[in-house]
Amino acid sequence: MSVETSYLMPTYRRLPVTVVSGSGARLLGEDGREYLDCLAGVASCALGHADPRVAAAVADQAATLVQPSNFFRTLPAEELARRLHDTAGGWGRVFLANSGAEANEAALKLVRKWAGPGRHKVVCAEGSFHGRTLATLAATGQPAKWEGFEPLPDGFVHAPFNDLDAFAAAVDEETAAVFVEPILGEGGVVPATGEFLGGLRDVADSAGVALVFDEVQTGMGRTGCWWAFQAYGVTPDVFTSAKALGNGVPVGAVVAAEHIADAFGPGDHGSTFGGNPLAATAALATFDALAADGTIDRVQEKSDHLAGLLRDVPHVKEVRGMGLMLAAGLDAPIAPAVAEAALGNGLIVNAVLPDTIRFLPPLVISLVDLDAAVRILRDSIAEVTGDRA
Repeated sequence: MSVETSYLMPTYRRLPVTVVSGSGARLLGEDGREYLDCLAGVASCALGHADPRVAAAVADQAATLVQPSNFFRTLPAEELARRLHDTAGGWGRVFLANSGAEANEAALKLVRKWAGPGRHKVVCAEGSFHGRTLATLAATGQPAKWEGFEPLPDGFVHAPFNDLDAFAAAVDEETAAVFVEPILGEGGVVPATGEFLGGLRDVADSAGVALVFDEVQTGMGRTGCWWAFQAYGVTPDVFTSAKALGNGVPVGAVVAAEHIADAFGPGDHGSTFGGNPLAATAALATFDALAADGTIDRVQEKSDHLAGLLRDVPHVKEVRGMGLMLAAGLDAPIAPAVAEAALGNGLIVNAVLPDTIRFLPPLVISLVDLDAAVRILRDSIAEVTGDRA
C-alpha cells in the first residue's frame, strides 16, 4: 500500500521502504533489497531482529497464556521484576508498563506521590526526550515538540544538560525530583559527565528529592553495562526501561527504591496490558540471551572499533557517545542528506540533529558488519559533499 492510500495517521516521517522481515542486523524490504540496520528499532532490538530464542519463548507463551489481567499474579511478571531488581544491583521494586513513555509517565506520578503535597516540580534537561504523552512531553526539553499541545502540565522546569550549577539552582522546596537521561538520545547522543551525574546525586540527597534516570534507550547493555548508571557508578532512586527490554516486543518498566515505591498503593496507577505474560516472557528471554552469550561483555570492544572507524571518515569532526550508542558529528548540517543517501546504499542510520548521524546497532552486530556500515557511510558522505568528483 502506498503512502497516499495508507489508513494510518501521518504521525511519522516514514522512510520510503516497506520492511517485511529481519534477521540479526539486517532488514529485508518488500522489493527484496537487504539493509544493514544500525538503528535496531531505535535501540529496541539489542539481540537483532527475529532472535530465535525470543521468538520461541513468545510463541510458546502465546499458546499458553497471554493476558489474564493484573487482577492475578503471573509467574513471568514476578520473575521479570526479580530480574530487573537483580541486574540493578539488588535493589528496587518494579512497575511494568508497555513502553518508555508509559514507564516515564508512571515514574513522574510516583515521585510526585512520594514527595507529597506542595512538592510537584520536576527538574529536567534541555534537549532531553522522555516521550509524547502530555506529561512526558512537558518533561521533554525540546520546545519545538510542545507546539500545538499547550498548555502542557505544569511543574516542569529545564536546565542545561551537564550544567550542575544550573540544576542545583533549579531545585527548591517545591521540587519532587530531578529527571535526566544519562545520555541524551534524541538530543544528539550527548553523554552526561561523571561529575554531572555524581553531582546530581549529591544535590538530590541534600535537598531530599528523588533522582530519576530515563534508561529507556541506554539500558539493557547498550553502554556495556546492564544499565548506564552502572557505567557511571551513580545509583538513582528510580530508573525507567523499555525499548530493548523485550527485544522489540512492547514492554516497559519502572524500578524504584523501596522507600519511594511504597508511595504507590492499589489504584494509584495501573496498566491493562502492563506486565502481561507474553511481554514479560519476551523480556525474560532477552535477559537470558544477553547473559548467556556474553554479548554485553563485548560491547566496549565493538564500540572502540566503530568509534575508531568513524574518526577516520572525511567530514566527521567528532565521535561521541558510549558503548553502542554513538554519534558522528559532521562538519556541516548535511546529516539528513547523508542518512538518505545511506539508505539508498543499503545502510539504516538516522540524522538525530542536522549535523549528527546516530548509530544504534544491535549489540550482536559483528565487526565485519561495522566495517561495512562505515564504508557505506563514507561513500554516502562523499555522494552528498561531491567529494567523489
